[in-house]
Amino acid sequence: MSNPEAPTNSNEQQPKFVVVEGPIGVGKTTLTKKLAATFGYELLLEGAADNPFLERFYEDQQHWALQTQLFFLLQRADQLNSLRQNDLFQPVRVADFLIHKDRLFAGLTLADDELILYDKVYQHLITDIPKPDLVIYLQAPTPVLKSRIERRGIVCEQQITDQYLDQLSAAYHQLFHYYDESPLLMVNTAELNLAESTRDYENLVEYILSIRSGRHHFNPLAPFDARQV
Repeated sequence: MSNPEAPTNSNEQQPKFVVVEGPIGVGKTTLTKKLAATFGYELLLEGAADNPFLERFYEDQQHWALQTQLFFLLQRADQLNSLRQNDLFQPVRVADFLIHKDRLFAGLTLADDELILYDKVYQHLITDIPKPDLVIYLQAPTPVLKSRIERRGIVCEQQITDQYLDQLSAAYHQLFHYYDESPLLMVNTAELNLAESTRDYENLVEYILSIRSGRHHFNPLAPFDARQV
């Protein structure tokens, strides 16, 4: 693999706990599975299909938001706490969720009184949650997200509006603007085909292997000096 845009650090020690994040439709689970196959990592996937409230949430967000968000929060906290109890770093893992994103969704969907209750549970559950060695934040504009959502054809997701995707993307941008708990790689996927293009995927993997700390940008359309800040 050859990527002239990657940082110059040649040490290719793999991060032991990687998280892939981003809004609905951006491709985080696809990338998570590919990284797991490439590096021999165990998969840690969010169980959206296991949430009994999710389909009802898409039909009536106001009524089902609290139940949906609390289920996801409890589910993800249990998954991450089980890693800590079983020694997080033996073996290595890659996940398609960051626990902080639960608060992001709650802030978008819950009423003020519901959010107060949610925050009490959230603050209690995230204490001592294991931190990733690397977070990969995937981004794409709303038309691209909408197209990918339509293409994958999950019935309940077809009700997601452009307005909701705009709000969600803005909330993710706000979250990662301030996020500093782990090294962060922000990836513009608008012109990338990480699912089917071997070249795109290999270039990204090479970049990932060079990161040790700080904040980085992987944007094939941007000049080199804009990639790392």
